[in-house]
Formats: sequence, C-alpha cells, structure tokens
Amino acid sequence: MRITRRGWLGALLAGALGAATAFGAPAGARAQDITVFAAASLKDALDSINTQWQADAKHKATISYAASSALAKQIEAGAPADVFISADLDWMTYLADRKLIKPETQATLLGNRIVLVAPKDSTVQLTIAPNFELAKALGDGHLAMADVKAVPAGKYGQAALETLGVWASVKDKVAQAENVRATLALVSRGEAPLGIVYQTDAAADTGVKVIGIFPADSHPPILYPVAVLASSNKPEAQAFVDYLKSAAAKPLFEKQGFAVVAQ
Repeated sequence: MRITRRGWLGALLAGALGAATAFGAPAGARAQDITVFAAASLKDALDSINTQWQADAKHKATISYAASSALAKQIEAGAPADVFISADLDWMTYLADRKLIKPETQATLLGNRIVLVAPKDSTVQLTIAPNFELAKALGDGHLAMADVKAVPAGKYGQAALETLGVWASVKDKVAQAENVRATLALVSRGEAPLGIVYQTDAAADTGVKVIGIFPADSHPPILYPVAVLASSNKPEAQAFVDYLKSAAAKPLFEKQGFAVVAQ
C-alpha cells in the first residue's frame, strides 16, 4: 500500500514549477535573500534558525521542505535554489556526481535517530529487538513509513527492519508516504497504528508517542549534509551554511533533538 498526496511525476513537475515561481525572488526582493531546499524533518529547527539568522544577519532565507529525494530531483531539473540540506549522504552524493553542488562547501551538519511511534492513546507495547513481534502488533493495520525506495527515513527504516529480521513479515503491511512528516501525520491522525519516523519528528507532534528507538547499529548512520549549490552566486548562501554550523544555531538544533556534528 502506498499513500501519497500526488504522483511522483506530478510532484517533480509541480515542485520544479513551484520552485521557479514561489521560491524564486519575488518582485522587489532583496538581492541577499536566499532559497534553501531542506529535508522535511528539519522544519521546526530551521524555521527557528531562519528567524534568528534574519535578526542577526539582516538576511532572509526562503525554505522549501520536502523529501530529500524530491528536492534533489527538483534541483537536477533546474529549480532555483542556493543551499541544499539532505537527510542522508546518498542524495547529496547524487547531486555532487552531477556537479550540482560546490564540493568545497559540503559539510556534515547533524545526526538523528529513527523511532517507532504510535498514536498518543495507543496501548501497544513493544521492545525493539531481533525478531520482535511487529507484525502481530499491527494486526489488520498498516505500518506508516516514508517511501522506502527513495526517502531517507524510509530507507533507514527498511534497513533497520531487515537487520532485525522482521521486514519480511511486515513489508506487505507498509503504507508509504511521500516524506517523513506525512508519515508522522498518518500515525498522529490514527490512520496507522504504528509508524517509523525520526526521533526529532516524534518530539514535534503531541499526537504520537514513542514506542521504542531503533538500535543505531541496525541501519546506516543518519547524517544530514549541507552544501551550497553550484548555480548559486550569492555570498549569503555560504554565510547561511556557516551560521548553521555556528554556536548560535547549535542550541536550536539540539532543542529539536538533533545531534550537532559540524561546528
């Protein structure tokens, strides 16, 4: 089962068109304003940081949030942006291989964890361990996950379930969403009894509770790289990246539960 708000092609075309209009500099915009494409899981932290950066540096970033996979494809299709922040290394490498980022600007910014969540009033109790009874806990319901073929949160989740020996028992019960925030919404609204999201997303939604944290060694390290795009000629783009790595941004990332890697 797959749940999306629009088809993949529609998402790509709409995203590219939207970036060319909504995310382009509007009439009268200040030249120093920049456009940032960022993984959906970063929204709460980056919104706070952007507000602070605007106050400190007197510049503004317009931030577009979506799955890292969708954003990378939009960048490849020519959508105008200055900075890209991915929820995994693979999609940054995808752009680097196509010479769409400035490699000297790339840095690993953050770390995260994936967790199993349930609606806040759920009575489900599970201990995440090899061969844990996830399929039994789901019953006739579905496991909400981000797209396991493309979206980092979904890929990390599948890897963890495979490592723990339970993927085969639940793969036909998975409801795939277009990004991790859409996955979270399925659980928060009670449309799925369980879901796999980032720890930071779970902390941002009072409609869910964490059932368990997946062992760090059950999946590849969850790292968020950042880079200035090759098409950007704005010095403020690098200034924004530097601000993300600064002591000023660190507490705002940590407040949302991220592990700050770059300083």
